[in-house]
Amino acid sequence: MDDPTKGLYTETTRRFLTVYRHLRRSSRQMHQEGISGRKFSALRYLYEAGPRTVGQIRNYLYVSDSGASELIARLGKMGFVTRTRSETDNRVVIVDLTPAGRELAQEPPRGGVSLLRERLQTLPQERLSVINEAMTEILVLLEIDDDNP
Repeated sequence: MDDPTKGLYTETTRRFLTVYRHLRRSSRQMHQEGISGRKFSALRYLYEAGPRTVGQIRNYLYVSDSGASELIARLGKMGFVTRTRSETDNRVVIVDLTPAGRELAQEPPRGGVSLLRERLQTLPQERLSVINEAMTEILVLLEIDDDNP
């Protein structure tokens, strides 16, 4: 590896590790405050999009069916969401915020994935495309199956 390539390799690795550490630190901080980043993301999604099905929340969070169901059950026990059966299809569960959930969701994102989601939405398509291509390459390098949350 020549010197310019080695420098770029070192800088890229450093930046990736900086992002990784930031996300871990942000997640730990939110856990200490009593709610995980994923739970907060779900609350923000419901706050911005309104009542949603379990499947819609699952797709938004990129988690499995059981992962979404467990998360929603925990949010329900914490008093942040309600679950009701759809009037048109009894198999469908609609999740909505309680007043306590709405109050928490109104807080600005504290960092981590919630803040990333909010800020990515503001980027022009060209910049978002470049980031998406880089993230795709990282998934390939780490041998991560993007289709299996």
